[in-house]
Amino acid sequence: MRARNGFTLIEMLVALAIFALAALALLRMEGASISRTADLDRRLVVEVTARNLAAEWLSDPIPPALGDESGTVENAGRRFAWVRRVDAPEAFPGTIRIAMSVRELGQPSGGVSFELLRSAPR
Repeated sequence: MRARNGFTLIEMLVALAIFALAALALLRMEGASISRTADLDRRLVVEVTARNLAAEWLSDPIPPALGDESGTVENAGRRFAWVRRVDAPEAFPGTIRIAMSVRELGQPSGGVSFELLRSAPR
């Protein structure tokens, strides 16, 4: 009987098939990770833009007027649409409520909404 000095062809093919399946699974996971990272980046920029607008409206010495208003703003090289509704809640006299929504232009979803209270003009 002869001594074996290596693997048979069948053993090599099985090992190669297992390696190929593992490599495909890793590539698929990498693709999903990249798309999630891009989505998180988009969401982060939308939220930062909304917080910047909220800080601007809360720190302005003249509060926004009651009613609805909308506009666009640019941040990080991207354009965003915002909608703002200002009213005077009866539950909190002397304050105004600012309900705002911000989304990236050209994106069907992924917007953020905030509701803020600040002192009313005297």
